[in-house]
Amino acid sequence: MSQNVRILFTRYTMVSAHLSIIPEFLEKIGILGLETIFSINKSEVVNTSTKSDILFRGIKTSSGNQTASLKSLQGINCWVLDEAEELIDENIFDTIDLSIREKNVQNRIILILNPVTKEHWIYRKFFESRGVQEGFNGMKDDVCYIHSTYLDNKQNLSQSFLDRIYGLKNNNPKKYFHKILGGWLDKAEGVVFDNWTIGEFNPDNLQTSCGMDFGFSVDPDSLTEVAIDKKKMKIYLKEHIYRNGLKSHELAQIILKKVENKLIIADSAEPRLIEDLRYLGVNIKPVKKGTIESGVTRMQDYQLVVTSESINIIKELNNYVYADKGSKLYVDNYNHAIDGVRYNVIYHLDNPNLGKYFVQ
Repeated sequence: MSQNVRILFTRYTMVSAHLSIIPEFLEKIGILGLETIFSINKSEVVNTSTKSDILFRGIKTSSGNQTASLKSLQGINCWVLDEAEELIDENIFDTIDLSIREKNVQNRIILILNPVTKEHWIYRKFFESRGVQEGFNGMKDDVCYIHSTYLDNKQNLSQSFLDRIYGLKNNNPKKYFHKILGGWLDKAEGVVFDNWTIGEFNPDNLQTSCGMDFGFSVDPDSLTEVAIDKKKMKIYLKEHIYRNGLKSHELAQIILKKVENKLIIADSAEPRLIEDLRYLGVNIKPVKKGTIESGVTRMQDYQLVVTSESINIIKELNNYVYADKGSKLYVDNYNHAIDGVRYNVIYHLDNPNLGKYFVQ
């Protein structure tokens, strides 16, 4: 409702804003009784009386990051980054941040997030380097901190929900601290992989192939490109697919677009799906799995280098934990992309003399 305001509302990945974010704005506009004032399309909300507007964009697209096009948008004086924890690359933030520089109007950057680990650049940049304690509410220099938890909305929550929270507080205080109170984690407790960094994919132009794990129900299909450098003991990882609900022909189309005819090593538990994908032109074959421990151990012997865009792989590496480290038992969660990588690593390190990665 203010004059001369142009808001850029982003998520790292935003698919179909008109189906996700914009309906929430429509609901609030309706509650306020202001339907006649706003003009709305699939990616923009315009106040026809003040000419102020909100643009909805994703930072990552199917073809890569669109940082340059976001930076070039004219007249932006407020940038909202929702689900900010998903933006791993601080350089992308800095590039867009420095483009918000309109004169004679207040410029704002708003980060909305659920805290993750203290290794994230947001913690280092806005908490650690400024001496700000987690959970702080107030101003520090030019930053306003707003930390909200269920306690701010307790009167509107059901007793059964509150009972679950109190049970978690008593039985698993660390999880309560992180998931319920929004505390920053030092690192996921009992994490399986701590041998990884963020970096460029395949700097030495190694031969690459892919690992794939199939989803079912609510689990995603994952496809990760893998390059193994045996001399330097490094494995490079690049996320291509991490999506739910894809049918065979849809999955095949995306695979062929992303990686063309690169060899894919996939979960042998889905032979019919593998044959369907082969029929549709995908260069794919099943892995002889072995034990989870054998694949994990091989991956732990190498330094894992993950691209900054591979947000789901990074999330899994931060959260894939042991159920019992002594017995080498793993919690079956946060492991969809990791399982695909494991299949690829097992296949190639157990078959060192394969030559070209192509199935005849």
